[in-house]
Amino acid sequence: MANTYKRILLHLVFAVKNREAVLDKSWRPKLFEYIHGIVYQRGHFCYAVNGYYDHLHIFFDYKAHELIQDLVREIKKSSSAFIKENSFVKGKFEWQSGYGIFSHGYNNKDTVIKYILNQEQHHSKGSFRKEYMDFLSKNEIEFKDEYVFTFFE
Repeated sequence: MANTYKRILLHLVFAVKNREAVLDKSWRPKLFEYIHGIVYQRGHFCYAVNGYYDHLHIFFDYKAHELIQDLVREIKKSSSAFIKENSFVKGKFEWQSGYGIFSHGYNNKDTVIKYILNQEQHHSKGSFRKEYMDFLSKNEIEFKDEYVFTFFE
């Protein structure tokens, strides 16, 4: 009897509502560790979680036993609750609706991990808007400006 084999590597990107720069460097590692745990608890393998003041990246091996939108909704919901419970942000905290998700080949795994782990350095040279628009362009994803994240530069 034949088995089914798969490897689906996904790079998830989403932002803080209104692109507020509230993901403080002092507590971001705790948030990233927590998100790593969410991904793992839902049965996927997480390679990297990192971000900057207003957005984050998650690179993981998607096991395809749940819908992507259900996984993303749980990551956002649980991480928002974690941020609130730990009083990391004064006032209300929310993730912006929507997200970008991009597939990568296994041979590119190390490159993607390195890219995600170097967000501080990367964003010292360029904006999240440019980064995100480059992802859409390189992946030949058609979009309408009014449905892309709200960017405040």
